[in-house]
Amino acid sequence: MIDRKPFDKLGGADHGWLKAKHHFSFASYYDPNNMNWGALRVWNDDEIAPNTGFPPHPHSDMEIITYVRDGAITHQDNLGNKGRTVAGDVQVMSAGSGIRHAEYNLEPETTRIFQIWIEPKSFGGAPSWGSKPFPKGDRSGKFVTLASGFSDDADALPIRTDARVLGATLKAGETTTYALGKDRSGYLVPAAGVVEVNGVRLNARDGAGIKDEAVITITALEDAELVLVDAA
Repeated sequence: MIDRKPFDKLGGADHGWLKAKHHFSFASYYDPNNMNWGALRVWNDDEIAPNTGFPPHPHSDMEIITYVRDGAITHQDNLGNKGRTVAGDVQVMSAGSGIRHAEYNLEPETTRIFQIWIEPKSFGGAPSWGSKPFPKGDRSGKFVTLASGFSDDADALPIRTDARVLGATLKAGETTTYALGKDRSGYLVPAAGVVEVNGVRLNARDGAGIKDEAVITITALEDAELVLVDAA
């Protein structure tokens, strides 16, 4: 089963400095029938104007993954972590018992991100933050794990949940597969390009909730950049 969510039907808000689209209920967009997809709680598609951003604010008990699509995001938190994550790369924050952070676009151009929240498998614990580059060439034609709660995924950023966040790039006409398993929930969004997922067409920034599909087959109808969450 694949539940397509067209980008132009997503909830959202325009704050001037921030243009946000929400794949699931978030902030002022509330839909009791669209709260999550398995352990995946939030998938926000944010456009942040130059020299603006989110001032310091708190989080707790959530795994927060930021995938930068264009530009760069600069993070700073009350643990003393500070870093700049650029397009194609990923940062992860395990909020744990509580963390206070800020995220700014200090660039002269618009920054575009996917921010993904996944529920942790247990509450509390010391908060943490990390960032890592993931060259797009390394994921050409295949999925690469970007963040993971599984010990086998040693090259991925660690998260505290039974989930993976994966990325792939496909040239027009290329096909790749991912063994999801019928007991798992998948959520796929093309950051760019048009694809077919088990025969269902997705345009750029559309979402696809996937359940009861042992294998996902993705064919690029044009050059595409993909982000996939595999969660319980």
